[in-house]
Parts: sequence; structure tokens; C-alpha cells
Amino acid sequence: MQQETLNFFDKVFEVARQIPYGRVTSYGAIAKYLGAARSARMVGYAMNGSHNKDVPAHRVVNRKGLLTGKHHFDGTNLMQQLLESEGVKVVENQIQDFDAIFWDPSKEL
Repeated sequence: MQQETLNFFDKVFEVARQIPYGRVTSYGAIAKYLGAARSARMVGYAMNGSHNKDVPAHRVVNRKGLLTGKHHFDGTNLMQQLLESEGVKVVENQIQDFDAIFWDPSKEL
């Protein structure tokens, strides 16, 4: 099981690295793309452990555009600051114009 989990996390990181600058995707969209549609939570666990792996985890949010992973970033608002530095508008922890900037790996890759 341990090896399978690592392989899944590596696949998640590979997809996340391809999210374009200024765009966002969801945990569920990555899970679905990897053929594990019910594994959004596992994608979240992967993002939590993605520090120092050159993975833009700040570009992965929940299906409603909420910054649910923000407490895993150093600093108070680092996730929001990283997104805003890429031109993504965030109000009250929610991505604005979510549908317009949503990146769906199933359609884009």
C-alpha cells in the first residue's frame, strides 16, 4: 500500500506542475484525471506534502474555489498572496471568476 500511495502522490505532483500560471484546478479534477474520481481527499493529502517538491500547490483549491489548503502554507495568507501575484482575484478565501480561470486536466492534457 505504501508504494501505491507514493506513486499516486507522484502522479498528482506531475499533474499539478502542469497547471498554468494564473489558473487553478481542484482536488477532484486532478483525481478524476488520474482515474481515481473518488480520491479528491488523497490529492489534498498529496498537496499537503508537496512542499520542497517544486509543486504549485497554491493553484489547487476545492470544487467551489475555496482556499481550503491555505493552513498548510507558511505565513497567514501565503496561498492567497501567491495566487494574487499571478493575477488571480481572491475574496474571503474564494477564487473570483472561478469558472473562467479553472484548468481541467481532463480537457487540457
